Amino acid sequence: MADLNKLGLADARDALRKGDVTSAELTAACLSAIEGAGALNAFVHHTGDLAMDQAKAADARIKSGEAPAMCGLPIGIKDLFCTKGVPSQAASRILEGFLPEYESTVSQNLLDSGAVMLGKLNMDEFAMGSSNETSVYGNAVNPWRRSGDETALTPGGSSGGSAAAVAADLCLAATGTDTGGSIRQPAAFTGTVGIKPTYGRCSRWGVVAFASSLDQAGPMTKTVRDAAIMLGAMAGYDPKDSTSAELAVPDFEAALTGDIRGKKIGIPREYRIDGIPAEIDKLWQDGIAMLRNAGAEIVDISLPHTKYALPAYYVIAPAEASSNLARYDGVRYGHRAKLDHGDGITEMYEKTRAEGFGAEVQRRVMVGTYVLSAGFYDAYYNRARKVRTLIKKDFEDAFAAGIDSILTPTTPSAAFGLGEMTDTDPVAMYLNDVFTVTVNLAGLPGIALPTGTSETGLPLGLQLIGRPWEEADLLSTAYALEQAAGFVAKPQKWW
Repeated sequence: MADLNKLGLADARDALRKGDVTSAELTAACLSAIEGAGALNAFVHHTGDLAMDQAKAADARIKSGEAPAMCGLPIGIKDLFCTKGVPSQAASRILEGFLPEYESTVSQNLLDSGAVMLGKLNMDEFAMGSSNETSVYGNAVNPWRRSGDETALTPGGSSGGSAAAVAADLCLAATGTDTGGSIRQPAAFTGTVGIKPTYGRCSRWGVVAFASSLDQAGPMTKTVRDAAIMLGAMAGYDPKDSTSAELAVPDFEAALTGDIRGKKIGIPREYRIDGIPAEIDKLWQDGIAMLRNAGAEIVDISLPHTKYALPAYYVIAPAEASSNLARYDGVRYGHRAKLDHGDGITEMYEKTRAEGFGAEVQRRVMVGTYVLSAGFYDAYYNRARKVRTLIKKDFEDAFAAGIDSILTPTTPSAAFGLGEMTDTDPVAMYLNDVFTVTVNLAGLPGIALPTGTSETGLPLGLQLIGRPWEEADLLSTAYALEQAAGFVAKPQKWW
């Protein structure tokens, strides 16, 4: 079989089980593709020897008749997940040289399911960013280009390396994390599928923390079916994570009937923001028509507190980041600044953090420390928490009224050029999360999938938001939309 790296999880799994291909062959094809894709800067720590060992072990498992869902399938792991004996830096200088002695629960679940780890993937530093331009490794690059234009584009953030790697067929799928849209926005920018599960569905243990009440791991894949397969392997109760839900993991793939007749799909009027580009609005309208034609009932709904979501998010997330990142002090692990004679522990903290953290991380730590300070805690942080409760109640009211899922755009534009937002106000960059942050604030599942292309030939995605813990139903609705949209475009290889 040619171009094995271009297979998705489902097709590769079926080929492995039929004996048409081996995991070693699949893995070798991906490693070869990675070797030729340095221009994308997607993989930042390579584990080729480990991958081939895992592939041979997977082939033995398959031969013995014991083949779990992900057995023999080569994937990439975002650099936010701790992987035993493999650098895990969260794309930050401050964690340079950190080799965990343990495996994150999510990556362990995948390994237990037989997955093959090709290496670690680029990302925004500590997952703080919407363009993968804050990484200590340098920018990840989108494999897509605008028609007739050589400008390098962002793959989105923070899971930009994961999105670029999946879109460019460097791996069959990848892990991502989503704090305010960091799985869904990159998926939309690269023509891939990304699902952010319900908060608590996947363990956060061993995932470097950004904002603990918002972070959630999820899969980034080539199709909705692949997302269902991988989510089933990643999810599960973990006693090591106090926020992990003790719930059975459904067979997400078996739920992909694509039959959405009678389903009520909500269209929130507050997401019709001023200045929304015509092509994004058309994409949304086309998505509505596809779901209606598939038998769903389209219902206009109101989520009245949506307009407060971005400001609330950018108070809560930096506050939690400020607290979580206090542990990086140069004492226990990672980078330590060179000290001058006479420097004390305070100078060591200051110099280490100044050298180790990039500008965006420093900005968010400063904002977070400010909103948590004695004079501003009630004015900012407590008020943001109250707004968060109201946003969550908006969704609860919609679902209580019979809405099954909610359809919105994923991003306000197609992928933009690397460097194009450098000189703008940071708030302009934060606006990329305008459609996605509500899902994290409310702890809901959300999936992004490609349904069309822009005037310049770039992929555009729509987002479906589901009821808590009902990822199976959400994936089935997404599957119906995927079938109706028939998106098959791929980036033209230039790298």
